[in-house]
Amino acid sequence: MTVFNFNQDRKVIFKFDKSCNINAWQVVDDVVMGGKSNSEILLNENENGFFKGNVSIENNGGFSSIRLNVNKIETTSHKTISLKLKGDGSEFQFRVKRSKYERHSYIFNFKTTGKWETIEIPLEEMIPSFRGFKLDISNFNQDEIQQIGFLKASKKNTPFQLEIRYIHLN
Repeated sequence: MTVFNFNQDRKVIFKFDKSCNINAWQVVDDVVMGGKSNSEILLNENENGFFKGNVSIENNGGFSSIRLNVNKIETTSHKTISLKLKGDGSEFQFRVKRSKYERHSYIFNFKTTGKWETIEIPLEEMIPSFRGFKLDISNFNQDEIQQIGFLKASKKNTPFQLEIRYIHLN
């Protein structure tokens, strides 16, 4: 287990609270390709981000996602991304893009416990992916991030929920 000094070199990418712009997050479900999944992101009563919905495999669907375009965030002096969240016990995916115009993302899959936890994601372990397929290029080694997101995928119809407090670079 790696211990991080959060008072040093931590950069807030997004913190959910009453002053955040929750409307800056964009929902992208499989309806863009004919699927029937649906989701939403909102602030709950605890002022945390609440990503919830239903993944449907109808019409070859199977995913729901949210994403946020951010101003260029420099990553060269950072090694990890920290997510403070509480999931429903299922697996989710965290995604970043160096540029919002790139087609591929760098992804990291993680399983939630159903309790509050901090997920530490080494940037160098984020793998390049496009439409669910690993690309034959190097893992994340970029100098900036312009987009972040979460994705819930499933091969069966399933409801999901993910409560998010913050996303930091360390």
